Amino acid sequence: MSSKDNHAVSQLLSLLESRYAMRVLWALRDGHAQTFRLLQDSVGGITPNTLNTRIKELREAGLLTHGGDGYGVTASGADLLKRLSDLQAFAGRWATSQAKKK
Repeated sequence: MSSKDNHAVSQLLSLLESRYAMRVLWALRDGHAQTFRLLQDSVGGITPNTLNTRIKELREAGLLTHGGDGYGVTASGADLLKRLSDLQAFAGRWATSQAKKK
């Protein structure tokens, strides 16, 4: 991987590591737009100020958009979520293996 590729990955991970950023995207993974209030409820535990900040960052990154129905993912956001969908299957297997250890 080139240093340019490494930098791009670092930038993306930095954005996604922001508190609640992944949860905001994950809440919109079904492709249906959500109002601010519904998105706040879907994410759970996020303050309005933090949600506003995450929305702004994700919109600037081209992953979220706002339309008449509310907030939704852009084509890039949908592509990212598609690539992360394997995470759900992995998480299920991982959680099962963790439970067996206890």
